[in-house]
Amino acid sequence: MTESAVQLGPDQKIFFASDFHLGVPTAADSLARERRICRWLDSIRHEAHSIYLLGDIFDFWFEYRHAIPRGFIRLQGKLAELRDAGIPIFFFTGNHDMWLFDYFTQELGIPVFREPRVLRSGSLRLMIGHGDGLGPGDYSYKFLKRFFNSSICQWLFARLHPNLGIAIAKYWSRQSRISNTKKEEKFEGEEREFLLTYCKEVESKEHFDFYIFGHRHLPLDLAVAANSRYINLGEWVHFNTFAEFDGQKVVLKKFEG
Repeated sequence: MTESAVQLGPDQKIFFASDFHLGVPTAADSLARERRICRWLDSIRHEAHSIYLLGDIFDFWFEYRHAIPRGFIRLQGKLAELRDAGIPIFFFTGNHDMWLFDYFTQELGIPVFREPRVLRSGSLRLMIGHGDGLGPGDYSYKFLKRFFNSSICQWLFARLHPNLGIAIAKYWSRQSRISNTKKEEKFEGEEREFLLTYCKEVESKEHFDFYIFGHRHLPLDLAVAANSRYINLGEWVHFNTFAEFDGQKVVLKKFEG
């Protein structure tokens, strides 16, 4: 697993957010959420050492060679503005936007990662990623993820005209968990939190001070071990939650703007 070292300056913080799910459940809802996300990005820009977007930023995304999905221009413009201001931004793909390839890197200077990575700040180590496909069970999804990530599947989908391919994908998107959940996710006990189980399995072999994931759609801050915590970032359809790291601790917060 790739490890990167970071050094925060005075009053600098690293920010983490995930699961914006832009595009659902309606165009109007998505646009209001996109504008709220841009206000959040404005609110943190003066403190941001860097920003990590941990997947499912879009409820669907596929990059054809000469076409990308229509919309989301306010977010893209805001990210370009922050990058031009010198703020590093990193994008981790999720299960909804795994078909994001090189557009963000070439146009916005934002690296794209597909697997969890490790951040080291001083003596502290943070594992970060989207979280899909980790932990016990869910074998059908793990199989589908391998297929969707295969060059064969991507080549076949790219053969569809964008009008057809994106229409099909939007239909799939409307069947998604976030599109059809009128209420937020519920916490049903630590034993049923598959990402917490994954963190404990990793922690038994290698120590991390913080595990930061998305995907679960529920803001969580749970103990993995005596000196290790699992943070789930929640989502922006119901919660508007994010995490910030000041070099010492990771804190979950809610954007109220």
